Amino acid sequence: MILAIAAALMVLRLLVELWLDALNRAEVRRHAKTPPAAVAAIMDGVTYAKSVGYTLEKSRFGVLSGVFDTLVLAMIVFGGVLPHLFALTSAWAPPAAMWDDALFFILAGVLLSVPGLPFDWWSQFRIEQKYGFNRSSPGLWLGDKVKGLLVALVLGFPLLWLLLMLVEWTGAVWWLWAAGVLLGFQLLMMVLYPKLILPLFNKLTPLPEGPLRTRLMAFADRTGFKARTIEVIDGSKRSGHSNAYFTGFGRFRRIVLYDTLIAQLSPEELEAVLAHEIGHYRRGHIPRMLALSAGVTLGGFLALAWLADNPEFNEAFGFPAFEQAPAFLLFALLSGTVTFWLSPLTNLLSRHHEYQADAFARDAVGGAAPMVGALRKLAQKNLSNLTPHPWYSAFHYSHPTIVERERALAK
Repeated sequence: MILAIAAALMVLRLLVELWLDALNRAEVRRHAKTPPAAVAAIMDGVTYAKSVGYTLEKSRFGVLSGVFDTLVLAMIVFGGVLPHLFALTSAWAPPAAMWDDALFFILAGVLLSVPGLPFDWWSQFRIEQKYGFNRSSPGLWLGDKVKGLLVALVLGFPLLWLLLMLVEWTGAVWWLWAAGVLLGFQLLMMVLYPKLILPLFNKLTPLPEGPLRTRLMAFADRTGFKARTIEVIDGSKRSGHSNAYFTGFGRFRRIVLYDTLIAQLSPEELEAVLAHEIGHYRRGHIPRMLALSAGVTLGGFLALAWLADNPEFNEAFGFPAFEQAPAFLLFALLSGTVTFWLSPLTNLLSRHHEYQADAFARDAVGGAAPMVGALRKLAQKNLSNLTPHPWYSAFHYSHPTIVERERALAK
């Protein structure tokens, strides 16, 4: 019964994903020849046709990679591979050791990620290259994969070991301690990631002295965001896509702008983008999302504890009863089949935050024009899909579409 439920959830998610992709492609094709007036105001005909081609090609490729990933996951979860790997790692360690359980988790993650590497390579060096976004090289791509694996080993192994040891140290309430440790780790990473991990992949530098920096720093002060610096990330090293984001909390908060974004937008539009990111801070979105994350983490560990205490759960997949590491891994691999159905709710909250941040930016810069200009340029440069199907958008879009954001800014 447990295997049947797990397989049914996996298949149901895949079928719904395929259905949503088909709906989205049909919606994009329906508007391909005659885009709505609001869309035509954002993109010229040539750029719009290119964005349609980019969207459809990514969707078709996503179907192929999604089916492949599901088949690989099913083969590993139901095919006896994981119990064999668990037995091997257990044989390497003394009976009372726990490091072998953490190693099992890490090796299983590597085993799952390797089959998808050709798809990742094709996406980067065929699709992104075709539409002018790829700036990476095969050597840089491979180096990123190796460094990502090393970071996962250095950070993931001790964290997993600690979480598994908490089961031994704290007894029946281990899940409460584990949730606290994981949340503390996430907060610590919000501070340390830009300083210790991000430099392994990208160069992060303060926005150079000059009129733009003076303007943006003065604007941040006027809007109640006391920033020590605004930083620029060399996103153009790998991609032509552009972005901006807010990270950290308290005195560690920072705003990061992609160098591609600075090259694409005017000072007025950059000011509006900065105002949008400050809006997230001023409207309290960061602590709100942290609180939501804490609740989800706590609920997840509680569910994991319930499953781990059920001997039938491990045994259904070929593992010894009450072994914590297999229960941890199975929960990590299969929980997405459940949380997938909650994505419309989390996206709805995220889009609500985006509307609020847009409104803050509009009021802060004295009108909607700079923000609208920035959004339109970003849509053009990133070849955004301007006509997604509403159901696809509900499941996959954490931000409203450009048309929806313009409509809200005009109110």
